[in-house]
Amino acid sequence: MSVPVMTVPGEPPAAPATAAVRATGLRKTYGSGETAVHALSGVDVAFAAGEFTAIMGPSGSGKSTLMHCLAGLDTATAGEVWLGDTPLTSLRDDQLTTLRRKRIGFVFQAFNLLPVLDARENIVLPMRLGGLRPDPAWFDAVVARLGLRERLGHRPHELSGGQQQRVAIARALLPRPDVVFADEPTGNLDSRSGAEVLGLLRSSVKETGQTVVMVTHDPGAAAYADRVVLLADGRLAGELTDPTAESVLDALRGLGA
Repeated sequence: MSVPVMTVPGEPPAAPATAAVRATGLRKTYGSGETAVHALSGVDVAFAAGEFTAIMGPSGSGKSTLMHCLAGLDTATAGEVWLGDTPLTSLRDDQLTTLRRKRIGFVFQAFNLLPVLDARENIVLPMRLGGLRPDPAWFDAVVARLGLRERLGHRPHELSGGQQQRVAIARALLPRPDVVFADEPTGNLDSRSGAEVLGLLRSSVKETGQTVVMVTHDPGAAAYADRVVLLADGRLAGELTDPTAESVLDALRGLGA
């Protein structure tokens, strides 16, 4: 078994050779003057293609803000974000919308499924809104991998929490995005359903080379990742490779979480 390795707190993690998404000098400030809140304070970070990375830190550390800026859901105050070779920070809103539909997948804690649509319709909706036609063979492969074949005609209220989150994962994977961002994807699930969802995200990385970046507060969830990036007070505070629940918990304790 490999031993978890942690960088020295305060030293930025080394950038992967092939980064699916990266940020340089990233700053995000809410408000101004004496009441300004600095959610991110000059973050330099990169996430390797084909890797499962978890972002962790104490409450208020900036982990969700970082993910939202990386995914183009929020605008940074300063710095740059790159999706592959594409600079997100220089795109117009309409260009960002088009890029997110084609190259970024989202899995959120609240599932974000439309109650009037069945599972199949929810899965393909973002692509259809973008005028894109799903690849039938890939759709069938994703649905089969997620065990949804018998649930495609069911609406969200007819599905368990774990099944709803599987639909959300299928929706994120269908466009074959460069990166899937997952924001507390197990927060509304029981432990069994949460483990199934994390296993599915893990298998999407291992089997198809998908890149997954997940924000979580749960050391057990972070243990599914290849790497954990730690934040504290809007700054990088180190990283863990080959994490375990125990090593993550120890690292968080060191940050005062």
